[in-house]
Amino acid sequence: MPQAVDIDVATTALLVVDMQNDFCHPDGWFAAKGIDASPIAAVLPMIERLTSASRAAGIPVLWLNWGVRADRANLPRLTLAKGRAGGTPTYGDRSPSGRGRILVRDDWGAAIVDDLTVDASDIVVHKHRISGFWDNELDSVLRQQGITTLLFAGINIDRCVFSTLQDANFLGYDCVLVEDACATVSPDFVRDAVIFLVRQLHGVVAKSDALLSAIGKPGSGAPSARTSRAMTGVRQ
Repeated sequence: MPQAVDIDVATTALLVVDMQNDFCHPDGWFAAKGIDASPIAAVLPMIERLTSASRAAGIPVLWLNWGVRADRANLPRLTLAKGRAGGTPTYGDRSPSGRGRILVRDDWGAAIVDDLTVDASDIVVHKHRISGFWDNELDSVLRQQGITTLLFAGINIDRCVFSTLQDANFLGYDCVLVEDACATVSPDFVRDAVIFLVRQLHGVVAKSDALLSAIGKPGSGAPSARTSRAMTGVRQ
């Protein structure tokens, strides 16, 4: 049965994972691997709505992106080998499309896809592991902002989203997976398993409409979360 969940929007952030050219764009790394990225494209409008509504409600938007070193000095050999699955180039290699290097920070492939709006008020954090909490500043940035609850959107729900959400849970954050704002190129049963595990063990699974209704849509006159500290109801 669905349950009502209270979220303090004053201590909440929206974390958007890996919505980058190398995963989302027809000239990107996934496309070069022959991966059908249409499930990823399907959630772009919803993520755009969520980011816009979050800003209007005073909820910080954080973009968590792959951004590897050009020399790959801190990437494990197994990570590089997994990236070469199917005989394709891996992290840091030249892109088959000729658009720079794969997921290297500040190159085209690591940039957020143009379909999504990045505001000057947003925060971008780079990662080089499947989980966004390893060997970078994500945890420090969130704690400096006073964040205790994370809303998760992005890709892939069974990879970087799930790994980051698990670590967030282990670190004591309250986690809300926005299931229709997350996508994956994996089979449906993998997605279903992640949703089951999050609901069972790691947090709350919510629909974007419930969140949008709770925090207010842009232009609706919703009060700023940073000043109102309002409690928001979300149905799981």
